Amino acid sequence: MADSQFRLLLERRFLPFFGTQAFGAFNDNVYKNALLIIATYDTAAYSSLDPRLLTNLGNGLFILPFVLFSGLGGQLADRFDKTVVMRSVKACEVGIMALAGLGFATHSLPLLLAALFLMGAHSTFFAPAKYGLLPQVLVEDELVGGNALLEMGTFLAILLGTLLAGVLASYHDMPMLIGVLLLIALAGLGVSAFIPRTPPVAPDLRIDANLLRSSLANMRAARVDRVVFLAILGISWFWFYGALVLAQLPLYAKLTLNGTETVVTLMLLGFSLGVGTGSLLCERLSGHRLEIGLVPFGSLGLTAFGIDLYVATPSAPAPAPVSWAGFLVQSAGWHVIVDLTLIGVFGGLYIVPLYALMQRRTPRAVMARVISANSIWNAIFMVAAAGFGALLLKRGLSIPQLLLVAAILNFAVTAFIYVLVPEFLLRFLAWMVARVMYHLRITGLANVPAEGPALVVCNHVSFVDALVLSAAIHRPMRFVMDAAIFKIPLVNLVFRGMKAIPIASSTEDLAVREAAFAQIFAELAAGELVCVFPEGRLTADGTVGEFRPGMMRVMQERPVPVVPLAISGLWGSPFSRRYQGPARYLPRRLWPRVKVRIGIPVEPKGVTPESLRARVVGLRGPIA
Repeated sequence: MADSQFRLLLERRFLPFFGTQAFGAFNDNVYKNALLIIATYDTAAYSSLDPRLLTNLGNGLFILPFVLFSGLGGQLADRFDKTVVMRSVKACEVGIMALAGLGFATHSLPLLLAALFLMGAHSTFFAPAKYGLLPQVLVEDELVGGNALLEMGTFLAILLGTLLAGVLASYHDMPMLIGVLLLIALAGLGVSAFIPRTPPVAPDLRIDANLLRSSLANMRAARVDRVVFLAILGISWFWFYGALVLAQLPLYAKLTLNGTETVVTLMLLGFSLGVGTGSLLCERLSGHRLEIGLVPFGSLGLTAFGIDLYVATPSAPAPAPVSWAGFLVQSAGWHVIVDLTLIGVFGGLYIVPLYALMQRRTPRAVMARVISANSIWNAIFMVAAAGFGALLLKRGLSIPQLLLVAAILNFAVTAFIYVLVPEFLLRFLAWMVARVMYHLRITGLANVPAEGPALVVCNHVSFVDALVLSAAIHRPMRFVMDAAIFKIPLVNLVFRGMKAIPIASSTEDLAVREAAFAQIFAELAAGELVCVFPEGRLTADGTVGEFRPGMMRVMQERPVPVVPLAISGLWGSPFSRRYQGPARYLPRRLWPRVKVRIGIPVEPKGVTPESLRARVVGLRGPIA
């Protein structure tokens, strides 16, 4: 396992690819932002169109190719060496920038919009190769770090491209702008020559040149795995939200704040810096593993700071145009920039785990085609965002009101996704327990089988044991729990989402008990992890109680490896039974340390309640 995601930047399997992607994103944003800023502040020289319409039209043209060509792009990336595909795309970029240069030189808006469309097509063919290459060159526990670096590099490139676009647009030096665009495209082409070759994953795939049919085929491939498809929808929603917000920033700066081009640059800078920061934080906050619990955390931040951006917006624009320095002197200036930066941070926390989840759950043979389906859905959502923004502005909404609508919609849509896939919300609760409430340390994680059935046995210290274990072990587990607790209103929704198995004693409810064992057998037969607390109750004195013999029935019916595991550090917490009455809720320690120690699996033939208890006691150590 890599100690740091930055180690990848020293390796040839990643660095040239990273640089090629960064140069591409850099050029995209120098060109796109320069065009939009110039067209917004110097409209008469290019078109008589309303700047608000022109802004949304430009964004729509850039993403339309994703709808048209993603199906073909995914097939090409699976059929051929992804490195060859990326180099070919970078060669085309040089020609596209030459066309854009001609458009700037002649003040031809049709040529500039055509180049913008072609840059969207360039990105359409590049994306499946880009995201499809990662699982081929990275091992599984490098995926989060690799995606985080990729997003960080992309948004750092966006940041630098935005800054450079603002500078070039403010000087109106067309020869310099044209030269810079060509130079960046040539640099990207040069770096791509160092990307190592990779074997095609589907060399016998027949390319279907019918754009509609190939796109529909790729979209069907993405629906084979429900979790992958919902991850794609989650990613697409982020691009809807981001496209809706970012498209309005030039007009927000000009009309609402009376800011110059440098204010637009400052706002885009804050957002891009935020996304890069949030992407890098994913690796640290997730413990170098895929942690989809960060997705709800990110979505909550997108909504909270989207609403706060509306609150921060001044009621009236400045009486005279202000530069970035003058804007920051205003009382609302820092508030707006901080909100946009934090929207970016939480956007990074939201998007990186979803990309890693999509890559991990998708078979390599169809990876690029599924990623192209993701691009199609992203594009559909972004085109919808452009139309939605234009419609609401035409209906009379102000730009701040439109940003508020986007934040409220984000809450509603992401809540719906979490209802469809409760695992996202449950992982969030587990992550909060492990990373916010407690300082979790895990040893022996490699002892948990990476796949296949196993029975996990653990001492029972507190009411949050299951959440702690869910945070420690990223394989989903089916927890066997007391039926009376399982039935508690509202909390029951969480237990059902965890696919917990309610059980009762034979004297309490024989039917529930038999149904529990039947479900345990079924889950193990399906290759799942099942976790039991053999004591049958929370400890009342901190010790490990006697293990009940119910697990022996499991061993007889469905013999599987047994993984002994011990929790320490929760005894004395508000969720344990150490203290009674109001005193139990008093804080004892700040950010208490909780340890999860996992022992070597035991073969079913050697299992007895007594021997397992001895192993768990040994793993736990002294009462703490």
